[in-house]
Amino acid sequence: MDTKNRPPSPPQAISLREAFFYWLKLGFISFGGPAGQIAIMHQDLVEKKRWISEKRFLHALNYCMVLPGPEAQQLATYIGWLMHRTWGGIIAGGLFVLPSFFILVALAWIYMRFGSVPAVAGALYGIKPAVVAIVLFAAYRIGTRALKNVVLWGLAGLAFIAIFALKLPFPLIILGAGVIGWLGGRYAPNRFKAGSGHAASKATDGPALIDDDTPTPSHALFSKARFLHILMAGLGLWAFTMTVLILQYGWHGVYPQLGWFFTKAALLTFGGAYAVLPYVYQGAVEHYHWLTPVQMIDGLALGETTPGPLIMVVTFVGFVAGWAKQLFGPEGLFLSAVLAATVVTFFTFLPSFVFILLGGPFIETTHGNLKFTAPLTAITAAVVGVIFNLAVFFAWHVFWPSGWNGAIDWISIAMTTAALLALFRFKAGVIPLILACGTFGLAWRALM
Repeated sequence: MDTKNRPPSPPQAISLREAFFYWLKLGFISFGGPAGQIAIMHQDLVEKKRWISEKRFLHALNYCMVLPGPEAQQLATYIGWLMHRTWGGIIAGGLFVLPSFFILVALAWIYMRFGSVPAVAGALYGIKPAVVAIVLFAAYRIGTRALKNVVLWGLAGLAFIAIFALKLPFPLIILGAGVIGWLGGRYAPNRFKAGSGHAASKATDGPALIDDDTPTPSHALFSKARFLHILMAGLGLWAFTMTVLILQYGWHGVYPQLGWFFTKAALLTFGGAYAVLPYVYQGAVEHYHWLTPVQMIDGLALGETTPGPLIMVVTFVGFVAGWAKQLFGPEGLFLSAVLAATVVTFFTFLPSFVFILLGGPFIETTHGNLKFTAPLTAITAAVVGVIFNLAVFFAWHVFWPSGWNGAIDWISIAMTTAALLALFRFKAGVIPLILACGTFGLAWRALM
């Protein structure tokens, strides 16, 4: 047999220890918002390591897209759970968040203690054009692989118009796409088959450890007892933590109110961080007065410079709230702030773990079932349009920082063009690109 043309073998089974160190690394390099983070995982897990096939990857991603919460973190949790059971999911999802938590706590302390971080502002000036390029590149990569006919491309275009021009809410767009997919699966099934273009990518990537036809592992099969166990564990953990906070500080105390408010925020984060930030701003700034409008904007800037989900900006909100309220006195500002940041982060991300561990077995039973996959295929198409809208949103704020009537930032346009060239022409990695652009931005601001 011609060994030169023989398809590669699937990778060997991955130990939990090996997976642990990958998820830890991912937690430190997951820049670029959800689109950039999904692009990193796709490149690593589908193309390089071949831990999971593209079809299974997109199937899991479709489910995470319709959930409230940070979809990239949930996708990591899902893949970790699929590979190594419940603890695998907890490790993958937890390590996706923890590095960002500690980095943001450190930056928030510098911000509150010393007043400003001009070096971060300079690095952010360079990172923002890179993020525009990364999001555009992610939309292109996902679009060319997932949109295999004119109907799906049309859905992506309609989703972009709906969110960009008509300002329709993201959940409504997802619901509409799902209905179209359900109808399409019944009346035009050939247009809504998931993974219709997977053969080409599989020939390039080779067979995966969790491939298209790999049987669902036993722990990922639905069990009523397991479902009830996860549900009671999630609700119990939430209730226990909230009860402890209420008994210690009273219902109207800062910590219980932070926990309650960010539980609600976690259940409203359809469409990613940018969809829920107005709600967080309204509650944290205008209603509770935990921080000022300027502090909220600075927190968003810091959140964009750190790895992890952008919704991690809530960690900054919690830190500032705890610092301002001085619950442990002037000598305990840092302890008060760290506890508040921990409370906010816990209540924001707990629902994400519960959703994945509860719903994963249902999703794993729908492979190849057009009744379920057609709506998810249509949702993927809509998400491509939404990601492109995010790129336009970033570009507008980066290229016209003072609005349409302000001056055009030609340096940012040039940096975005160079970043796109590096991604498309030279296949540059996301992390080297961000580091290079951040360094350039820091140097440029220092010379201005």
